[in-house]
Amino acid sequence: MTGKLTDAERQSFLEQNPEWKPVEGRDAVFRAFRFADFNAAFGFMTRVALAAEKADHHPEWSNVYNKVEITLTTHDAGGLSARDIALAGFIDKAAAP
Repeated sequence: MTGKLTDAERQSFLEQNPEWKPVEGRDAVFRAFRFADFNAAFGFMTRVALAAEKADHHPEWSNVYNKVEITLTTHDAGGLSARDIALAGFIDKAAAP
């Protein structure tokens, strides 16, 4: 089982990744993405889904046309963990043009 990030680890992640925002009232982070069209958004989601399945760590997300919103937290740990940080890194790379 993965443990929660310390306050210092969480703060460091947020400082180094300002596009990820803390979620009010939860130990989670959020990021919104916008793509050229639905096909690009769906392709991104597919890449993330394959990596998430391989890692057995799944995001909370929604998609409307070219917009994808993602929230990361580790339910088993009761908040943000190293698994979220790793998945956020993959997500950022998968979204890069």
